Amino acid sequence: MSVASPFRPAGKITVDFASAADLEALADLLAELFTLECDFSPERDKQLRGLRLILDNPQLGRLFVLRAGDQVAGMANALLTISTAEGCPVLLLEDVIVKARWRGRQLGRQLVEHVFDWARAAGITRVTLLADQGNAPALAFYERLGFCRSNMRVLRQNLRRD
Repeated sequence: MSVASPFRPAGKITVDFASAADLEALADLLAELFTLECDFSPERDKQLRGLRLILDNPQLGRLFVLRAGDQVAGMANALLTISTAEGCPVLLLEDVIVKARWRGRQLGRQLVEHVFDWARAAGITRVTLLADQGNAPALAFYERLGFCRSNMRVLRQNLRRD
């Protein structure tokens, strides 16, 4: 009888574009993520609606899914926009999450580096992300991946109230 090591995922690790079959698992991941963030709270119907919008409109962005064997272990949301400063497409990286039980195994790094590779191949020159100020492990993770603080400050205006 073989027992999987607690430090190595069972099965092959893959990262690919998400499909409609992944939406429920991705919504589960967003629920986990939004319990870690101060600005958001899980609302499954909204999360499924947003995921579907991205999936159905790849010109807006792409959803990436990290799999450990046949299990969805993580995700990232790569939204496309145009930078007038850069004069080309840039990426807003959101919703990066690896399930708690899979963390600490370099899977988050593998997921984000896969998104970087895809972005480079698509001619994208910059990746920007937002991270919760109070999430020290996430901030340290992004810094290890080469992200640095910006002099820009995030401001938000909610136009829709529901």
